[in-house]
Amino acid sequence: MFGIFSKKRNDRELVPVDVAPSSAAALVSTEGGRLNYSRIMQGLAESFGDREAIVNLERGRRLSFRDYHIITNQIAHILNGNLNLGAGDRYVCMLQNDNLSLFHWGSAAKAYATCCHANYLDSLETHLGQIDIVKPKVAFIENDLLASHAGPLTERGIQIVVMDALVKPYSGVLALPDLLANASTENTDIEIDDRTHVVLMRFTGGTTGDSKCAKYSIDNILGCRDSFLTLPDPDFFDGCRMLHIAPISHGSGMMLLPVLFSGGCTVTMNAPSLENWCRYIQQEKISHAFIVPTLAYRLLEMPEAREYDLSSLRTVLYGAAPMSPAKAKLLVERFGSIFTQVYGSTEHLAATLCLSKKDHIVDSETEGRLASAGRRSTGIELSVCDDDGNPVPVGELGEFYLRSRSTCLGYEGNPEKTKEEFVNGYWKSGDIGYTDENGYCYLVDRKKDMIITGGFNVYATEVEAAVNSHPGVLMSAVVGVPHEEWGEAVHAEVILNDSVEVAESDLIAYVKEQIGSFKTPKSVLFVEELPLSVVGKVLRKDVRKKYWGGQVRSIG
Repeated sequence: MFGIFSKKRNDRELVPVDVAPSSAAALVSTEGGRLNYSRIMQGLAESFGDREAIVNLERGRRLSFRDYHIITNQIAHILNGNLNLGAGDRYVCMLQNDNLSLFHWGSAAKAYATCCHANYLDSLETHLGQIDIVKPKVAFIENDLLASHAGPLTERGIQIVVMDALVKPYSGVLALPDLLANASTENTDIEIDDRTHVVLMRFTGGTTGDSKCAKYSIDNILGCRDSFLTLPDPDFFDGCRMLHIAPISHGSGMMLLPVLFSGGCTVTMNAPSLENWCRYIQQEKISHAFIVPTLAYRLLEMPEAREYDLSSLRTVLYGAAPMSPAKAKLLVERFGSIFTQVYGSTEHLAATLCLSKKDHIVDSETEGRLASAGRRSTGIELSVCDDDGNPVPVGELGEFYLRSRSTCLGYEGNPEKTKEEFVNGYWKSGDIGYTDENGYCYLVDRKKDMIITGGFNVYATEVEAAVNSHPGVLMSAVVGVPHEEWGEAVHAEVILNDSVEVAESDLIAYVKEQIGSFKTPKSVLFVEELPLSVVGKVLRKDVRKKYWGGQVRSIG
């Protein structure tokens, strides 16, 4: 546990090289307001004291609210002092969930520099591409990344800090435990602009194209917090315990602050093992969790979901990809009315839409709403627009435009994409959908996942929902493949669940009955696995590549 919890005080005054406390007002503009996050977190520490705030399961690390405030103070002092990071400087974190929990929000908001989250599970090539966009001065990495990352990072002039003590000296590399040994535990008392100062950066998932780097102000992050605290099921409570199986560098991290500000505990796991997830729910009396649909489907099949006591679960939030309505019904039947769907994104960091627990209880008349992403949350503007940006009537297809406090500040190093995707404070989501007369929002697909076959538009999500509703199907990915006559043909790659035998012709006939002939896959390939992103999304673009590799274009 770093050996840092002696509560020893260090009263030396902090004077960072780039920006001294006396010049902190330079970060304040007339557009926003001053915010001192040290004092805000001090209030949480005083309110909740010795209650658990952070539990890192693999490392056996258990931090109270007071401990968490102290260690994030120390890290912020290291950033400002030892590492000489000032306003405008960046540092990148390539960390597992347990260590990233220390570098997430608490440390970043108490320091001058901008924190950038990379995903520990990404490849070296992906990390270096992201680093070349952000241009950080410091990289915090896990010790096991030294062998692969030290050379390229050093060549770029980046100071490396590893999270654990070094077994032997490593040229130019610092170890966090050594830096923490003499770091001040006092509040940094830095005041920064809550609207214009970039406190955090993170990268889009890249499921349909190249990843982009979104930038956030403090108000963006607090807007995200508030969007979760005002959901129709506002059950983050004093003492709630939320388990994170997905990387908190991405969507799962959106729920850190709602839990923290409710007096709850964030429980992290590093290895994405559903078996361990079930065990930890019983062991830690977990009340809240976030999973992606691909993992939720597996819960229906795996014996551990029955062997362990999951009765402490009050809320399971899911998102990041659409849920098959048929599977949603099965999950509610199996585990009870504990599921809430949230629709959010990297660029609009909020619980934008919500399908509540009550919405999951359906009858023959209301069953259709399970295909929706829910209704817009409090404080969110959503407009469904045509190609010219004009709102379309209820029931008509258009692109979702989103605007709120949580709309990010654009993309780092990519002014062209920023100009293209952000208009009048709105973010153009690229999601095609419609709203009904009751305010439910239906996502039909991403623009890039539209299949045009014989002049007809076919949306992959709709076809996948039909395929996944077959009792023998676990999950699927639907893409357009080259076809000489039609331009593209609908094709499905499918993972079966071994409950019944399924033939290609039988599955095609089943889907045809569900959604009609022209949308039905003309071919089906049964596979053992599908390519998934590190946060569990099916990567249609990777499935598509197999069929368009020798083509001049990737659409028909």
